[in-house]
Amino acid sequence: MKGKRLSVVVIGRNEGERLTRCLASLKAINFPSEQLEVIYVDSCSSDNSVEIATQFGATVVKLEPGHLTAAKGRNAGWRIASAAYILFLDGDTILDANFIDRAFKQMQDFNVAVLFGNRREIRPKDSIYNRVLDLDWISPPGSAEFCGGDALIRRSVLKTVGGYDETLIAGEEPDMCRRIRAKGFQILHIDSPMTGHDLAMKSLKQYLKRAFRTGYAYAKVSERFQATELPLWQSESRRNFRHASVFSTILFLSLTSSIFLHSFVPLIVFMGMFFALVVRTMLKFRWKTDSRITLLLYSIHSHLQQFPILIGQIGYWWDRRSNQMRGLVEYK
Repeated sequence: MKGKRLSVVVIGRNEGERLTRCLASLKAINFPSEQLEVIYVDSCSSDNSVEIATQFGATVVKLEPGHLTAAKGRNAGWRIASAAYILFLDGDTILDANFIDRAFKQMQDFNVAVLFGNRREIRPKDSIYNRVLDLDWISPPGSAEFCGGDALIRRSVLKTVGGYDETLIAGEEPDMCRRIRAKGFQILHIDSPMTGHDLAMKSLKQYLKRAFRTGYAYAKVSERFQATELPLWQSESRRNFRHASVFSTILFLSLTSSIFLHSFVPLIVFMGMFFALVVRTMLKFRWKTDSRITLLLYSIHSHLQQFPILIGQIGYWWDRRSNQMRGLVEYK
């Protein structure tokens, strides 16, 4: 493995054909194969994911059963990697053929420790959830506070900060990026296609579990850095608590008032208030899409997701109080 310029670490659990698609995309990139090392880290899959990775010639790492997290998988991968640059991918993504070439040009600035491009859903029309959550991936290019699961990172920087926190069931990327920024490095988002993602979300249960996981991460990460010079997710955590709590209270008062007064007027007033909030959100995020229907759905989602996110925050505080450690929250 000596002389490799890039190590790609793919993590997965029961990805099946999605993993096939991911590894096939690595074969098609504009990058010398002799300079490329591919490592697949498997989180106790019960399907044929390990066999698929082996067929593609990837180095396979199998995690032991226990407290499985994405962070543990990524750490296991980069720690055996031989290259100076590590590209992390989720097993349900496909890599753009030209991304690596564009990324390395930007990484000539040594101050840039982490670089990522644009992630978009490859099947946004498969479900209303895919369609809406596709817009969540869109963010302005330039200096960023953190990256997502797909990112190109200098191995030396990973070693300096100790990699990902394996106790986190979500939010491990923002947590690590916050520690990287504290060292004076930059997280850079370039306006270039990076990965296509297969969310494969087709049910309300999946949607709620994903939002719960987000809330859990908000609470845990924000608490960790609340008394530091570089707080993280403090405003998001407080805003979610305030938004969901106030909204729930108003809804409860509207329902009880309608029952007590035998009138739909309080509920109509509540719906009017909700519609006004949705319109305001549409105006705020209209830069993300030209589709008014998608924008409307995304704006409704932005408010409704606050409830399961709040439950996720409460779940963290419950676990902390009872001294429990929650494992991987899977929505697929």
